[in-house]
Amino acid sequence: MAALPVLDDAFIPELPNYYKGKVRDNYDLPDGKRIIIATDRLSAFDRILSSIPLKGQVLTQTARFWFEKTADICPNHVIAYPHPNVVIGERLEILPVEIVVRGYLAGTTSTSILTKYKAGERSMYGITLPDGMRDNERLPEPIITPTTKAFDGGHDEPLSGAEILEQGLLSEAQWNVVSRFALALFKRGQEMSAERGLILADTKYEFGINKAGNIILADEIHTPDSSRYWIADSYTEALANGTRPASFDKDFIRAWVAERCDPYKDEIPAIPAELVAQASKVYLDAYAMITGKTIDAPTAEPPLESIRAALKPYF
Repeated sequence: MAALPVLDDAFIPELPNYYKGKVRDNYDLPDGKRIIIATDRLSAFDRILSSIPLKGQVLTQTARFWFEKTADICPNHVIAYPHPNVVIGERLEILPVEIVVRGYLAGTTSTSILTKYKAGERSMYGITLPDGMRDNERLPEPIITPTTKAFDGGHDEPLSGAEILEQGLLSEAQWNVVSRFALALFKRGQEMSAERGLILADTKYEFGINKAGNIILADEIHTPDSSRYWIADSYTEALANGTRPASFDKDFIRAWVAERCDPYKDEIPAIPAELVAQASKVYLDAYAMITGKTIDAPTAEPPLESIRAALKPYF
């Protein structure tokens, strides 16, 4: 079987004000719109690990599903979808805080509450967790664990609500709004995921301010990149065994890399082709289970060519 095409980058010289993020390539238009193209790049540990076929399309279309299902809770940046990998959004001033909501004691990164808990920490992000909790145990109620919003490949750092206000990162009014939005979005996400046999364990949200001064949901929502999903049927046994529940997130690639190097310092080893293929299937399966839809089979046309054609009106 021929390898599926991948979108490693989406640089289009005819478009203005190019900015390359970890996963998305962005262009700011003079009229206040932003073109956001989701590539197939896979990011973890603040690094690019590999490119996964169809990942960008899955991210864009999963976010589209959730943006449409949560528009009654919180306004979002979406204006149009000219291509399966592309969203045209309202350009925002992104708030300098990532809002991470967690429903379970889980995670593998340095900022995750499970990593900190296993290192002996009990007070973190302005909250205190009890002794004796098990890996991946459900928290009494969802909590917000904010981090700094690291730009240009920087490293996110933990914050508490008090630190956000003390450092002037957000005003008290802004912090109250994004907290309210985040918890309501997470609640909707958990409820809808449960209906489809999934547990939404944690997720992150990014918010920005538009020209009218309103706080708007940006970037993505409840995608396999921004969220940890578990298969609900696997949870009870995994919790009892101290193992990780079956998941639709990228932890299995994180784990493969972490077993072979210090991912924050060392050169990342090449991800094997079979693992890349497995990851692509995970993303496709995640989209199908989350949304009840399937991703259209890719054409022979290179992804960047079809994206260029779709965006010609913006040249």
